[in-house]
Amino acid sequence: MSIGNSPEDERPFEDPSEEAQFSIGRALRQARISAGLTVDDVSTATRVRIAIIHAIESDDFAPCGGDVYARGHIRTLARAVHLDPAPLIERFDATHGGRPAPTAPAPLFEAERIRPERRGPNWTAAMVAAIVAVVAFVGFTAFNGGDDSGSKAVAGDAAPSTSAPASPTPKTDKSDGIKPEASDSAIAAAPQDKVTVQVSAADGRSWISAKDHNGRLLFDGLLKQGDSKTFQDSEKINLVLGDAGAIDLFVNGKKIDDNFQPGAVERLTYTKGDPQAG
Repeated sequence: MSIGNSPEDERPFEDPSEEAQFSIGRALRQARISAGLTVDDVSTATRVRIAIIHAIESDDFAPCGGDVYARGHIRTLARAVHLDPAPLIERFDATHGGRPAPTAPAPLFEAERIRPERRGPNWTAAMVAAIVAVVAFVGFTAFNGGDDSGSKAVAGDAAPSTSAPASPTPKTDKSDGIKPEASDSAIAAAPQDKVTVQVSAADGRSWISAKDHNGRLLFDGLLKQGDSKTFQDSEKINLVLGDAGAIDLFVNGKKIDDNFQPGAVERLTYTKGDPQAG
């Protein structure tokens, strides 16, 4: 098991002057150091190049390639170091001319110009409609004026249906086909010839990175509270935890109780023989 170093040597000189101007780069740098993250850690978590991170922390946004990309990088870096990006974006807009005003959409049409012209009544259509109504009324009266008894006799001769109502189809219990979700105890049945590591964000969110014994990246991202990831390899699993205090670890079926501090960055390695004790 190996544990990484905290980047205390990167802590900048604090300007005690109350007139020091608010700096986006200084805010991001101080938040990164407070979170115990190095520039390499943030670059790995956000996939933003190290040179761009250094430039932004120095308030140089030219390498971003434009204001739109600069806003996106600021927002991404702020979230990686647990900082609210809204004040930083507002500061960037205030110092770089703000967002371009949206163009008002052109009107699709003017109602007055498409108003239909007034026309006189169509007497021909009215006369045709009146004739059709008269013919329909006469036909309806002639049809109902026939022998009502005959129609009643026909109706009386009709035998009522004796067919039994269809029996309802028995409902099948769909729950029988639902497979239960695998519980956390399933990690205890991990094969003995492999190393199995489960990472759970129990007390908050944390960025994590996991690699196998060949250095192949298994996962790199933010684990939200309540989420968990399970990794397995034939020899070893290498982990980097951005906030180890928020993480519960289970290695080869056993919980690791190392009492990690909140906000601490931990670099860990587990093999199929771990944990050695506990």
